[in-house]
Amino acid sequence: MTPDRLDRFARHIVLPEVGAMGQAKLAQSHVVLIGMGGIGSPALQYLAGAGVGRLTLVDDDVVEASNLQRQTIYTEADIGKAKAEAAAAWVKAFDPALEVSVHVLRINRDNAVSLITGADVVLDGCDNFATRLAVSDACVKAGVPLTSAALGRFQGQVANFAGHRAKNGEGHACYRCFVGDAFDAEDCDSCADLGVLGAMVGMVGAFGAMAAMRVLLEGVSALGDPQWGHLHVMDGLKPSLRTMRIARDPECKGCGVPA
Repeated sequence: MTPDRLDRFARHIVLPEVGAMGQAKLAQSHVVLIGMGGIGSPALQYLAGAGVGRLTLVDDDVVEASNLQRQTIYTEADIGKAKAEAAAAWVKAFDPALEVSVHVLRINRDNAVSLITGADVVLDGCDNFATRLAVSDACVKAGVPLTSAALGRFQGQVANFAGHRAKNGEGHACYRCFVGDAFDAEDCDSCADLGVLGAMVGMVGAFGAMAAMRVLLEGVSALGDPQWGHLHVMDGLKPSLRTMRIARDPECKGCGVPA
């Protein structure tokens, strides 16, 4: 790294759990972010702040005034702009050394594999189950790890999934193992219906960024423990954090293989 990059990431490098090798790995990594809303916004900020070298942003929505309460990278000047494009502009202003690409479209079963192939991890912060399941299935097919970050009112959920490794006999679950097949339809409630606290979304997004960095640093530094299949559940009202293990479903149509 050049002297200016060493200075920028000095607080990472002095951490034994990251170190120079870990920081170099982050700089060489590629993360695809699905959804540039309340979860995607803080996740992007911390991944960019961590020096993740390549970022791909996927979102088909535009910025609205109601987003500003929690989607922290946007301002009033961005209202009406495509979220992915406005987010990419934020990245380039924040750190021009990072490579950022944009897809202003809705990810689905037809295009998901092509959008995520070659990534080191996908961070999914979208707002509906149909998209999440399409992304999960695509991650299994493309051999890409998945960080899932979700929020419902005051409950947040973050987990890393390695369903693509199930075929190697490692017994890892995918996201579909967790939620099943009942949510393939796009008919779930949204934050417009249920409400959402901006600070709570920020907690989930930051936690998701941390989980994604654990994946990126696997085998490189001490922080690289992805904790595959461990679902971390945050209760913002108490507050509290608990963790549960998601078992692989051998009948799962996303990753199911003979045990």
